[in-house]
Amino acid sequence: MSPVYIARTSEVAARLLGSEMMIMSARDSTLFSLNETATAIWQAANGVTPLSEIVERSLCAQFDVDPAAALRDAEELVEGLAKHGILKLSDQPIVETK
Repeated sequence: MSPVYIARTSEVAARLLGSEMMIMSARDSTLFSLNETATAIWQAANGVTPLSEIVERSLCAQFDVDPAAALRDAEELVEGLAKHGILKLSDQPIVETK
């Protein structure tokens, strides 16, 4: 399986409240509340770190989870967030040009 890279889109407004991230889509004003685990993934979504590494460094190190199960859950999460336009997914590093 090829690596999955994730990056936050610029079409959102996000605010950390306690340990949860609140995200509003500029596309349709939908509001998302990410739990602590999803927030860790969101915060690490820099476009150049593979999702598997984010899971290993951020989730497995912070939470007592099975790495394979954590990666499957993370893949499902990021696919859902990408469908709503708040994350970008790629099989190559995502480099933003300005």
